[in-house]
Amino acid sequence: MIHRTELLGTLDALLQPERFRDYGPNGLQVEGGAQVRKIVSGVTASRALIEAAIAAQADTILVHHGLFWRGQNGCVTGWMKQRLALLLAHDINLLAYHLPLDANPELGNNAQLGLKLGLVGTARFGEQDLGWLGAPVDGQSFASAQALADHVSSVLNRPVALVGQGSKAIQNIAWCSGGAQSYFEAAIAAGADAFITGELSEPQAHLARECGVAYLACGHHATERYGAPAVAAHVAGLLGLAHEFIDIDNPA
Repeated sequence: MIHRTELLGTLDALLQPERFRDYGPNGLQVEGGAQVRKIVSGVTASRALIEAAIAAQADTILVHHGLFWRGQNGCVTGWMKQRLALLLAHDINLLAYHLPLDANPELGNNAQLGLKLGLVGTARFGEQDLGWLGAPVDGQSFASAQALADHVSSVLNRPVALVGQGSKAIQNIAWCSGGAQSYFEAAIAAGADAFITGELSEPQAHLARECGVAYLACGHHATERYGAPAVAAHVAGLLGLAHEFIDIDNPA
């Protein structure tokens, strides 16, 4: 068991939130008990995750998507009241790291997604260098965009939306987890043959067809469920804490 400030200091040193222009506060979002014994990690601070953490007897939750975002209604009503009420009633700390958790070069969402998919990153691109560019770790190429999509679908265990299939081999692969549609043009400029992310918006379908670069939309949740448990497990190991990853299924 350690004091909450020691956990926060370790996480801040690892993830360096001060480096990022983000959409919400990083770090401690809801203060619970001062002593930390067990961390539950998850993707989003949903009510289902909070309830699961309570059942797991955790005193701290670490997520990628916290409760508070720039521009949201600040009223504590409805679903926000319900989530906060559970956290406060059970004295649970809620820690959230958004872009810092995407960006960590070893444990972050993009690093872990690349690892899961068998990709090695060689360069960064896009705003705040969040996008990764690389190739298959074995040096081989995928025979086609469909072959890459089949591989990603198998690894992530969910359907993949593929636009701009073509028949050319895929060697240079760009990826950025979550809702990174806006990084597609930067991926094209960086020389990618294919771009892997979570979501697809209307303009990117046209760009994929017109520019000859395959676009794979693999699910926001599905591409961002690896960073939080990797970070939490690493920090828990350093500090002698218990850790459990709880994946609340999300079709998005």
